[in-house]
Amino acid sequence: MTCGTFLCVKNALCSLNVVYLLSGMLLIAVAAWGKGFGIVSSIHIIGGVIAVGVFLLLISVAGIIGALSHHQVLLFFYMVILFLVFIFQFGVSCSCLALSTGQQEKLLQTTWNVMNDDMRQSLELHLDCCGLFNTSTEQFLRDVQLCMAQCKKSQTCFTCGQLMLLKSSSALKILGGVGLFFSFTEILGVWLAMRYRNQKDPSANPNALL
Repeated sequence: MTCGTFLCVKNALCSLNVVYLLSGMLLIAVAAWGKGFGIVSSIHIIGGVIAVGVFLLLISVAGIIGALSHHQVLLFFYMVILFLVFIFQFGVSCSCLALSTGQQEKLLQTTWNVMNDDMRQSLELHLDCCGLFNTSTEQFLRDVQLCMAQCKKSQTCFTCGQLMLLKSSSALKILGGVGLFFSFTEILGVWLAMRYRNQKDPSANPNALL
């Protein structure tokens, strides 16, 4: 049996979607674990991770059903959605790999500004730091007053921006690399779905092999 046969392409497409299914379940489980142990207290972050996990579950289930039933319409929408996800993920992954230190600082500052006080305090407690960057004295003093980190008692606190920048470069490279890898698996999924969709099922129509 060669790899281009109907059964081989069907099994490959099902296997790929099983991987997406497990990835979605893992994301949901990690989000629930992080919320349960108090590692992440922001409902927005938890909700975002769970939304991505649910989306992966839905698209993987659609791919598996489409592959098992050889459903033309379902496979078509599966291809379109997966291709759009590839474009988005490929762009985000390339952006992660290309971000400079100055751009990372601007991104952190923008994110810090849209956070409420509870989210900032949760981050400061987790990283044991106070404030983001000591660029504005007024803002820094306000952040220090609201800070509840343990390091505040010793008066030797690092800013959260310094700590996050130390880890952000390697984290962005890992995220960009993993995202880039998975984006190519999505292209593989599009190709498999397109090839499988255009093949005839020999068990349903034996004359197709003649």
